[in-house]
Formats: sequence, C-alpha cells, structure tokens
Amino acid sequence: MLRCAGDRIYTGYAVDVEARFEQHKSGRGAKFTKAFPPECILRKFELNCHEEALRLEARIKKLPRPQKELLAVGDETLAAELLAGLGETLEECRARKRREKRAQKNAARPNV
Repeated sequence: MLRCAGDRIYTGYAVDVEARFEQHKSGRGAKFTKAFPPECILRKFELNCHEEALRLEARIKKLPRPQKELLAVGDETLAAELLAGLGETLEECRARKRREKRAQKNAARPNV
C-alpha cells in the first residue's frame, strides 16, 4: 500500500516492494502512480505465494477508504480478517463458510 499525491492510496503486489516503489516513483509503474506519484510505503505484507498476494490485493481494494486508512496505520484485527483463508482453495473456502453459517444458526437456537 502506497500513499500517493492527493492523499490517495494505491494497492498493488510485488516480489521486491522497495524496487517496485522506486519504479512507481520514477514513473515506470502503474498508470495510477504516473498520475498520482507515490510519496511513501504505507504497509506491506509478506505472503507465501503469488496467488495469496493477488487475493489480498483484491480484498484490500474492496475496502472503503476509512478501513484502508486503519489498515495502513497497523490495525492488526483488520489485517487478520483480510489474511484469513488466503491459502484456501475455492472449495475449502465454501466449506468453511458453510461451517461458520451452521455454527451461527446453532448458536442462535434456544437451549431446551
């Protein structure tokens, strides 16, 4: 996550974050960072594989601005929520969500 000109936030993935940041600063990065040059690195995450990085990037991009700001300043609860299940296959994710839904239903039932 980068802070860019105009107080904008850019989210992307890279193998070498520092090198990618320098690319963005020199104007050889993304179209967005050409228009709004980066000022600093806000937050970075180390992940196990390219697929997890892409999933996390997509999750961060879906966040509303206030949550991105919280994440940038180190909100570990939000970070844990975003990182949860990144390595799961689609079927594993669906199975986990079914289990969670069942658990919520069971918790809502009155004890007899």
